[in-house]
Amino acid sequence: MSSDFIFADEQDNQAAADYSSDTGWKVLIVDDEREVHAVTRLALMGIEFEGRGLQFISAYSRHEAELLLTEHDDIAIVLLDVVMETDDAGLQVAKYIRETIGNRRSRIVLRTGQPGQAPERFVVMHYDINDYKAKTELTAQKLFTCVMSALRSYRDIMRVNEQLEQVDQELSFYRTWLQEHHPQLAQQVADAYQRITDTNNT
Repeated sequence: MSSDFIFADEQDNQAAADYSSDTGWKVLIVDDEREVHAVTRLALMGIEFEGRGLQFISAYSRHEAELLLTEHDDIAIVLLDVVMETDDAGLQVAKYIRETIGNRRSRIVLRTGQPGQAPERFVVMHYDINDYKAKTELTAQKLFTCVMSALRSYRDIMRVNEQLEQVDQELSFYRTWLQEHHPQLAQQVADAYQRITDTNNT
């Protein structure tokens, strides 16, 4: 398979190298074609976002991808092929990410060389992915743009999560303080919160 199949009509004579950074944003490449991994790394080499490069992780099957996703809970982007050992292996990985391990943070970019196996409209409607790209249309520049957009989205999600965790810690502190110093008031607050929750659930 030639590199212009992945990045349409773009050629680069440089040898593929590992420009991965141990402290970079983690990008999981899931594809059963080793050349796709090499060309992807080459196309994204030198990218920096907010002072950090990219750390590439490779998986060549659904099983490998699921193991790595379990081991790494801070993967920013998953570049995911559809057809690997089965016609829907990539779709099952996407389902595993969102439903089995409950990861809503990682950005999933589906890349397929066989759009007929996974029509875009059907996939976008039925699977929680963030982008869909046909390899025959995906130039190096388009991949760069796609990755940068996904990184910004992932960064924003992580910032919101951090803010929510901070708010939760502060609420926990005040809840404990109230229980220790004003137990009656703490109970009144808890009862009021429960009534609000019950109202919203009806």
